[in-house]
Amino acid sequence: MSKAPVPQAPVDAMTADEARREHDRLAEAIAEADRNYYQDDAPTLTDADYDALRRRYEALEQAFPALRTADSLSEKVGAAPAGKFGKVTHAVPMLSLSNAFADEEVTDFVGRVRRFLGLEADAPVAMTAEPKIDGLSCSLRYVAGRLAVAATRGDGAVGEDVTANIRTIGEIPQVLEGAPEVLEVRGEVYLSHADFRAINARQEERGLPPFANPRNAAAGSLRQLDPEITRQRPLRFFAYAWGEISPARPRDTQSGMVAWFRALGFPTNPLTVVCDNAEALLAHYRLIGDQRATLGYDIDGVVYKVDSLDLQARLGFVSRSPRWAIAHKFAAEKATTTLEAIDIQVGRTGALTPVAKLRPVTVGGVVVSNATLHNEDYIKGVGTDGTRFRDHDIRIGDTVIVQRAGDVIPQVLDVVIEKRPEAARPFAFPTTCPACGSPAIREAGEAVRRCTGGFACSAQAVERLRHVVSRRVFDIEGLGAERLPFFFADPDLPIREPADIFTLARRDGENLKKLKDKEGFGALSAKNLFDAIEASRTVALDRLIAALGIRHVGETTARVLARAYGTWQPFHDAAVRLAEGDAETRAELDSLDQIGDAVIDAMAAFFAEPRNRAMVERLVAELTVEAAERPKADTPVAGKTVVFTGALEKMTRDEAKAMAERLGAKVAGSVSKKTDYVVAGPGAGSKLDKAREFGVAVMTEDEWFELVK
Repeated sequence: MSKAPVPQAPVDAMTADEARREHDRLAEAIAEADRNYYQDDAPTLTDADYDALRRRYEALEQAFPALRTADSLSEKVGAAPAGKFGKVTHAVPMLSLSNAFADEEVTDFVGRVRRFLGLEADAPVAMTAEPKIDGLSCSLRYVAGRLAVAATRGDGAVGEDVTANIRTIGEIPQVLEGAPEVLEVRGEVYLSHADFRAINARQEERGLPPFANPRNAAAGSLRQLDPEITRQRPLRFFAYAWGEISPARPRDTQSGMVAWFRALGFPTNPLTVVCDNAEALLAHYRLIGDQRATLGYDIDGVVYKVDSLDLQARLGFVSRSPRWAIAHKFAAEKATTTLEAIDIQVGRTGALTPVAKLRPVTVGGVVVSNATLHNEDYIKGVGTDGTRFRDHDIRIGDTVIVQRAGDVIPQVLDVVIEKRPEAARPFAFPTTCPACGSPAIREAGEAVRRCTGGFACSAQAVERLRHVVSRRVFDIEGLGAERLPFFFADPDLPIREPADIFTLARRDGENLKKLKDKEGFGALSAKNLFDAIEASRTVALDRLIAALGIRHVGETTARVLARAYGTWQPFHDAAVRLAEGDAETRAELDSLDQIGDAVIDAMAAFFAEPRNRAMVERLVAELTVEAAERPKADTPVAGKTVVFTGALEKMTRDEAKAMAERLGAKVAGSVSKKTDYVVAGPGAGSKLDKAREFGVAVMTEDEWFELVK
């Protein structure tokens, strides 16, 4: 779990340019976190860190109103739906709630509601208080009393069609008696703690990695392409809201609507109550907090809503949130225990992450035995610049303070130094990978030490293989996230490195007799997989370079390298010379646009490892590598820097980027004084503002096509 970037300067002390730069940086961090949470079901930030980013982002927009544009994240919810599901446009947007973290913020919320409605300062205002379920938001659309469509929240406007999977949840009615012609019931799909433990036990029995928490497991289960997998996982549902209702809404209060849902057969939360002032809301918040450990499912706060639907309509919305509701989040919870050992885990990028092995302790109702220590500097109590942020290091045997931050992952906060045992010694962080023995290096300016073993490292191999078969690399249909762990562990047809993918059919034999008899396969699915692998055997040079998984060498950098060297052999030979320390090759690479020291050092480290080079040789021996497409030099945009912004209507962003690069242009992600053209679609925001500020030529899509035709 990553740490959020921590902003430093007070907002009121920033200049407009400083605010804009930080606003852009925060937008990128939030958008990435949203994609990881909503699309991949793999959060990279704790709830607390994510909320801190959002609050800072919104504070910047309040202090500098020009930052709030049509494409501001303040106007958006969640992330765009993933491409593997059909899209569903919500008839009524699924918005998110503002958050409160302190009692005073709840009191302020109630006061704002009273002032907006013109009520006296002590006038009662009926509000519901209900547990905030930590699951996956879902909208169920019934037509003529029958379940027609079920969709995830997505980005609030468009979600993913998960109808087939929702039909497997026994708690959700398929047919309603006495419902209006159109009824959209909204709520949360979740897993109970008992069911979550059972699912993880089955994962471990099959040699598959366990889910991190019930929310991830619920989201991953609901977003399966095969509904039979979803059926095997006992998902549950709480109804608490609605979208479109036609011809008329049958009740006039929030609590009345929830009671009506219950009468229709939907599960609703029994801890929902109606209060008439802030003191009563806070009392119920504390009551739920006391019961939290015994509920049997995860919650991360309490939601307060104005009960009268007429008053909700009067209060309306601000930005992406309703004025009539707020989520009161639980504070991070802490406990004290003994640090018994420090283990080193190796992630998919080779990052060595220290994990505290704790004497089990209950934190917020959950038994915690592992906690993150982030990195070697965190153990020492110093920042990457050497500045000490803690007066002491963390040692095995210490009594430590543990916190569950945002209910996502526990972390060791500090040491009770007066309880340190005499035998405690500073922890020696390894300089070799504990999984494969390869050197583990730490680049200048980074807090993370990484294994250089690449595919030779078993801890990294499965995640790296997933990258190899992904859509933008080899794009092998039928060999995805679910199947790769199976093949990695399979004793008959193992896939441990990329070359193994392309020898799979050969190893299975002429009759394809092994794979077709394995669980989850048949003769047809085995043949389809082998056909997909065969179709991917011819690959463009840039995709092959990207497939190697060299750090800092992504899709764009791979394309630059491919165009510079043209074919595989010259690139390979240059990489080997670089690894051997050839100064001319380093200078040659350094002269390429977009290639700097970070890329060059990563390439050198990768090809300096003999096992990596052997793995690459075996892979290339199975492939036909197409020469790189040379960018044109005789077009109006050759050598120019182009930025695309806003909603493109005649082409996707990927298509626009590919077109510009074929024509010899460089596509940048941000606008600078060196930008030549900005192609702006509807909703263009801060990038368009920067273009005008710098005097950069701005054009529409039509003008772009006219220029390059």
